[in-house]
Amino acid sequence: MTAMKASIEDEVQKQLDIPKYRSVELVETLLEIIKKTLESGDDLMISGFGKFSVKEKRIRKGRNPATGKDMMLDARKVVTFKCSGGLRNKVNKK
Repeated sequence: MTAMKASIEDEVQKQLDIPKYRSVELVETLLEIIKKTLESGDDLMISGFGKFSVKEKRIRKGRNPATGKDMMLDARKVVTFKCSGGLRNKVNKK
């Protein structure tokens, strides 16, 4: 099951026993902080969870899957995530 933003807001509301509008504010604020941090090019490390990083991808040769023609792909930035050891262990139930 995919966790939707609304379900995260509901869970925050339930666990903190706060009004719905406050849980929405908290989740929105957290997501804005994450977006601004990554937008500025900085890494974001959340202890016990993982690290979000912005990586530069160089211009490179690719192929159009529909036509099979070779093409050049533009340089771009991508966001990567590396989970912490603790999260990895929980996911793998160790």
